[in-house]
Amino acid sequence: MNAEILCIGTELLLGNIVNTNAAYLSEQLARLGINVYHHTVVGDNAQRLQEALQIAVNRADLVIMTGGLGPTYDDLSKETVSKYFNRQMVLHQPSFEKLQEFYALRGVKMQPNNEKQAYQPEGAVVFTNHSGTAPGIAIEEGDKIAIMLPGPPRELKLMFESEVLPYLQKFSDHIIVSRDLRLFGIGESQVETMLRDIMTGSSNPTLAPYAKEGEVMLRITASAPTEAEGYAMMQPMMEQIQPVIEPYLYGVDVPDLQTALVNYLLEHNITVATAESCTGGLISKSITDVAGCSSVYPGGVCSYSNEMKMKWLDVKKETLDAYGAVSEQTALEMAQGIRNATGADFGLSTTGIAGPGGGSEEKPVGLVYMAVAGENYQQVKKVIIRYGEQTSREMIRQRSAKHALHLLLQAVKTKE
Repeated sequence: MNAEILCIGTELLLGNIVNTNAAYLSEQLARLGINVYHHTVVGDNAQRLQEALQIAVNRADLVIMTGGLGPTYDDLSKETVSKYFNRQMVLHQPSFEKLQEFYALRGVKMQPNNEKQAYQPEGAVVFTNHSGTAPGIAIEEGDKIAIMLPGPPRELKLMFESEVLPYLQKFSDHIIVSRDLRLFGIGESQVETMLRDIMTGSSNPTLAPYAKEGEVMLRITASAPTEAEGYAMMQPMMEQIQPVIEPYLYGVDVPDLQTALVNYLLEHNITVATAESCTGGLISKSITDVAGCSSVYPGGVCSYSNEMKMKWLDVKKETLDAYGAVSEQTALEMAQGIRNATGADFGLSTTGIAGPGGGSEEKPVGLVYMAVAGENYQQVKKVIIRYGEQTSREMIRQRSAKHALHLLLQAVKTKE
C-alpha cells in the first residue's frame, strides 16, 4: 500500500502554521510499512481541494486528509470527499449525541452550525474524537481508501493512535522498525565513506546517514512481519558497524546529546554544574530540558564579565590579565570554580568569541575554549567554529554548547 498525505488549510499555505501533521503521519505510516510518496497542501477552496483529491486518489491507494472538518462555512473536507465518491451526507447519531454532551458539560449552547460536524458521508467508518468535536472518517471505495482527520495536532495524534492505527493495521502484512545511532565529531560524507559498502550492499535492513545540526544520525531500518523479528534482523548490522563508528557514537535511540548525557549521569549517580560565558546559558537550558535532570544538575552560572568570573567562580585576576577571558587557563579555572561552588562531581565551562565583533588575528570570532574539571581530572578543548558566510553568532553558540556537552559526556565516561 502507498499513501499520499493531503493537508487542508489556507493558513498552512500562508506560513501562519507549521505543517507538523504531515511529518507525524509519515512517520506513523512508515512504521506500518505504508509508503508515503507525496505530500500535498491545498487551501480552503472546494474546487482546488477536489482537484488535489482527484490527483491523490489516482496515484495512491490511501489518501489521508487533515483539516477542514470544523463547523464553519470554509470547512469543506467532508462535503468535497462525499461528492467525489458519490455519497450522501447523513446524520451520524452517535456523533450528534457526543456533540450535545460536549456542550452540555461545558454549560454552552450548541450553535446550529455545530450540527454540521455530526453529518458524515453515508457508509463511512467514523472515528471518535476524544479531545475535540470533529469526528474522523474513513471511506473505502474499491481498492481506494480516503481518511479524514481533524487539523489540530493534539486531536489528530490522539485519534490516529487510538482509532486509525488499529483500522490501518489490517491493510499491512509487515511493519517497519528502526534503530538510530547518534554520532558527534564526524561529518556525513566521512560516515558514508566509512560505511559505503554496507549502505549500498544492504536491502533489508538498510543503513542511511542523516545530517543533523552539528552531528550525524545513522538509521538502520528493517521490514518484518513483527517488531521482534525486525529488531533481530538489525542486530547483525549493529554489531558490524559499531566498532567502526565507536569513537563518534554517543548514543543509540536517544533524541539528542543532552538526553544521552543526563541518562548516563542518572545511571551512574554523577553530578555536574556549568559555568558559561559565550554560550549564555544554552548548556544549562539543554540539560534542564531533560526530565529528571534535577537529580544530577545542581545548577550553573552565566558569567560574561571578568568581574563575575572572579566573584562567582574564583577565576584569578592574574589569569585574566596574563591570558585573557578567552583562554585555556580561564576556561579551566571556571570549570574548577563552579565545581567547588556547587560541590558537583564535575564542572563544565565555556568561554569564547561568538561575534560578530570582538575577534582578532590571534583570537578570531568562533574561537571557543571549554573545560571539564573533576576530582583528579581536567581537560580543556579548543574549537574554532567557522562556516564561511553562514557563520552567525547563534550558530557559534549552538555548536559550542554541543561540543561542550559531548566533551562532558566523554569525560564522565572516561572517569567511570
